[in-house]
Amino acid sequence: MAVRYRFRRFGEGDDFDDVDADELLGRLVDDLLEDGDLEAALDRLLREGFETGDGEHVEGLTELLDRSRRRRRELEAQADPSGELERYREWLEHVESLEATGLEGLLEQAEASGDERRREVTRDLVDQRRMQRDLMSERFTERLGEYREYEFVSAEAREEYERLMAELERDVLDTYFRQSKEFLGRPDPAELARLREMMDALSTMIEQDRRGEALDPTFEEFMGRFGDYFPGAESLQDVVAMMAERAAAAEAMFNSLSADQQAELRSLMDQLLGDLDLSFSLTRLTANLREATPQIDWNRAHRLRGDGGSFADSTDAIEQLGQLRQLEDFLGRADPAQGLPEVDVEAIRRHLGDDAARHVERLQRALRSLRESGFVDRNGRRLKLSAKGVRQIGRLALRALFARLRDTPDLTGHASATLARGGDREETSTPWEPGAPVTLHLGHTLYNALVRQGPGTPVRLHPDDFEVEEYEALRRSATVFAIDLSLSMAMRGNLVPAKKMVLALTQLIASRFPRDYVAVVGFGERAVELRVEDIPSLTIDYNYGTNLQHALALSRHLLRHERGERQVVVVTDGEPTAHLTATGEPFFAWPPVRETLDKTMAEVLRCTRAGITINTFALDIERSQFPFVEQIARVNGGRLFYTDVDDLGAYVLDDFVTHRRAV
Repeated sequence: MAVRYRFRRFGEGDDFDDVDADELLGRLVDDLLEDGDLEAALDRLLREGFETGDGEHVEGLTELLDRSRRRRRELEAQADPSGELERYREWLEHVESLEATGLEGLLEQAEASGDERRREVTRDLVDQRRMQRDLMSERFTERLGEYREYEFVSAEAREEYERLMAELERDVLDTYFRQSKEFLGRPDPAELARLREMMDALSTMIEQDRRGEALDPTFEEFMGRFGDYFPGAESLQDVVAMMAERAAAAEAMFNSLSADQQAELRSLMDQLLGDLDLSFSLTRLTANLREATPQIDWNRAHRLRGDGGSFADSTDAIEQLGQLRQLEDFLGRADPAQGLPEVDVEAIRRHLGDDAARHVERLQRALRSLRESGFVDRNGRRLKLSAKGVRQIGRLALRALFARLRDTPDLTGHASATLARGGDREETSTPWEPGAPVTLHLGHTLYNALVRQGPGTPVRLHPDDFEVEEYEALRRSATVFAIDLSLSMAMRGNLVPAKKMVLALTQLIASRFPRDYVAVVGFGERAVELRVEDIPSLTIDYNYGTNLQHALALSRHLLRHERGERQVVVVTDGEPTAHLTATGEPFFAWPPVRETLDKTMAEVLRCTRAGITINTFALDIERSQFPFVEQIARVNGGRLFYTDVDDLGAYVLDDFVTHRRAV
């Protein structure tokens, strides 16, 4: 009857695997890092769909929305109540034709009999019937009712009229009470009386509920008597929704007709329901349903352009059209990540088929997997990336960088990226990451395998079980990643790779070198320290300026109390164009003025005297055009890399790991 939207926990027996949360998060990474909005990235993924690891396409909400619109067009082309009204009109004309033929035949038989008395009586009868028909209304609905008092001469015409009325009565009842198809053939008085009692009892309950009174009959008593009309209903609200959707669909069926056709059909319906003694009860119930369901558009209309079909079929189609529009409201809403759990998969299955329902289930599973994995949290009504999710993005980025190094061993002249093996072995272990040296901590690895598979032999190892022994590094490092957040970084597509690199390297340091210090500084017009958790949502500085001077000063401040090797890793796509004045205000100029370059170089000298190495990764910079970064390398002694954005992460990773190796 009605579409109800609710969250459904999926049962067993589905013919597909759950979507892996790691895989789904990986598909979100680039979009998330592009504009920093997790929910917007998730909304786009849900709308567009995605390919699973095994190459299966999961349709997004946009494709499902297109399916729904195609289905609506199909329904609109299947029904037309105006055509049905015309069919009944032609059917009555056929009855009248049969009666006229019967009268003519009766008169011919009397004339041929030679019996003058018979001729006279027959002529009077035929004249009387013709006059009675001539005096009938020209309006179809009134004329149809007047034939109830007409005594047919033709047995064939009488039977055809009774067949017409029986079908019309069923059609009218089916229009308002879809369940009547299951237990009303030619409705008998007892069943019609029960139908009337149901409507009166339901009206009474709605009125009592509106006044805040106890229900009499109770809902349980009502369902005990009339539950076969409302399969699946669990509350009075369910019953009201079922009846209201059907009644509103019937109203929409009327509204799809012209004004004259509406008047004619309403007159026909009122006449038949009055004849069946249901008109008053239905009018009362409809009024109560309208008041109880303000959320339903009782004045809606649909364009039906089919080839006929019964009034009930048109109402069925319109009811489905209304439900499809409700589905489309959910499928097309601006925030699908919020609305998707509420979409009723069974409604999708009912209207769009099993295949569409499977796609919605996959999307719901995907969304739920992110929440259950702990990768996302809720901040008020919006979803945000959790600290665990940030770490996972770092791991995914790190795996990708290690894979790139393996695929391109000569990327920076090093055969491969390896980690330190020197030092004393710790009594601790850590999960193995792809690309890391494999010195298994056998006890922890076997324990993980047994927890995963349970007791018994053989013990089968999986890469996720691996834990490697940790060694105390003989060298401690302190690193500040200084990331250019000027407008050009976003315009040239450099910001997302830079954010990936930072997340990957901070994750590497946290997991492999926990004693190391790491911080992140973003700089545009000014420089500011950033939390690693804020990196995914980081956006560019829309104020003009590349204030490397402030970035180096802040980095030096952060490193002032750190011991061991200290370095600033600068990622930029342009030369310095801003500095802080004596009053602490930013100053910008393009092309850069001498004062900006001097103040920046002065900060380079301060870092050099403090023993801080500045390693610069220059994106999209020509050596001859911007020699300033080379001057930084000559003065400071740090390393300089000219690289494109695709190789940035691999360059930084390879350089960091190679020079982090303990001696």
